[in-house]
Amino acid sequence: MANSETIKELESRLSDLQRRWPAHSVPPSMLAELERLEDELEEARREGK
Repeated sequence: MANSETIKELESRLSDLQRRWPAHSVPPSMLAELERLEDELEEARREGK
C-alpha cells in the first residue's frame, strides 16, 4: 500500500475509533487501539517525509 493510502486508512480507523469513544469508562482495549493507531500514523507520516 502506498504511504498516502496507509495514512488515509489509519486516519479513517482513528476517526472511527473516536466516534465510538464512550464518554465514561473507556475500555482498556480501546485505549490500546488508540495508542497503536496513533503510533502507526506517526510512523507513516515520518516515512512520507
